[in-house]
Amino acid sequence: MDSSADAIRSWAEELDAFEPQAWDRMPEIYLYMDQVLSYMDKQLSLFDRSGEGMLTSSMINNYVKAGVLPRPDRKKYAREHLAILTMICMLKSSLSIPDISLLVSLLLETCGGKTEEGKQGGEKEMYSRFCDAQKLAMEEVCDRLQERIPGGREELLRLAGELSIEAAMRRAAAERILGELSRESSAEKQEE
Repeated sequence: MDSSADAIRSWAEELDAFEPQAWDRMPEIYLYMDQVLSYMDKQLSLFDRSGEGMLTSSMINNYVKAGVLPRPDRKKYAREHLAILTMICMLKSSLSIPDISLLVSLLLETCGGKTEEGKQGGEKEMYSRFCDAQKLAMEEVCDRLQERIPGGREELLRLAGELSIEAAMRRAAAERILGELSRESSAEKQEE
């Protein structure tokens, strides 16, 4: 087997063993920006193809300005911030930041976040659902990789094409769903 297949097999094994950080295992104490970046780099290193990190302080500040991420409390970030940052980093290759913002706000509403009290529990529930969906998707990809790696380069290339097409179609479906839900929410707000 060639080195690329070995590298892919190794990555698939790491991916299969990966467990998204559970809400209750995230730091309970507030973190400053440099601590957030260090924490997130460790959490997301398996998905960082460049090795340069998936997040910078400028990105975090932009997410706050765009309203995707709540403002930190005196430059300190809580587990709510870490959960949403994890979601942003995992979704930003599939969705635009405005779509991620819409998704997060709609998920928070459905997870009990319409009131400030519900929002606290809603963030935990939303993140838990995200982790469950992520784990399921990772298991599916790992199974397909392990199944196709023995076929060598040609089979891996075919799988890369299939996964790319599926990703494009899933993105289109997600964008369509978010667009329709956004229109529906706007219409409901106008009626109020």
